[in-house]
This record gives sequence, structure tokens and C-alpha cells, in this order.
Amino acid sequence: MRTGVQWRDLPERFGPWTAVYERHRLWSGDGTWARLLQQIQAAADAPGEVDWDVSVDSTTVRAHQHAAGARNDPPPAPASKGAEGVEHQGEAPWQSLLARLVKVVQEVRAWAARAVGSPASST
Repeated sequence: MRTGVQWRDLPERFGPWTAVYERHRLWSGDGTWARLLQQIQAAADAPGEVDWDVSVDSTTVRAHQHAAGARNDPPPAPASKGAEGVEHQGEAPWQSLLARLVKVVQEVRAWAARAVGSPASST
């Protein structure tokens, strides 16, 4: 789906393109693809084959339309928002983003660790 291949251009070994499309549509709607991915990730994570580091790629993060030009002067100081503004005062915007990403990765790792310790369930 991400490569832009047309359904009609699928190899014949997959059967009629209409059947493949219908199966894909049904499995996307009922969560089969999500469950398959979850099971594959869990199976690969158990022996440590999955690296859960976060990677951000510019092809998936869209820039704002005004991001095309460089700034000529420093940005104005942010308005006071109480304690939240004090926490990140003096940080570059990317440092705040990095701190949030680190927090998300830690939460995902903690979630994955809890999931590994929980009993298996069949759906």
C-alpha cells in the first residue's frame, strides 16, 4: 500500500486483485493487521531482536509552510504560562522536543516490559 502499487498490478500468484483488495479492506477494518503486527513484534522482542529506539525521518514529519526560510532575528521570548514555561526556560525548541521523545520512549519500553510479563491472551 505504501509503495503505490496498483491493485490490478499484483502478481498473479496472489489471485484476483479484487479478492486481495477485499481481504485487505476487511482485515484493516477488523484489526487483523494490527493484531498480526503486535504478535510479530512480541515474538521478535522476546529474544531481544527489536530495537525500540525512536527514529524521526523528515519524510514523515511535515514542516509548516512558513518553515521554508531562515530567521533573521532571534524568536521573541515566550509568554509566561506558569510553571510549564519555567521548566523549559532557556532550552532550544529541539531540546524540549527531545525531552518529550525520551519520555515517550521510556513509557513505551515500560509498557513493553509489562506486556512481556503478562500472561498470553488469545483473541
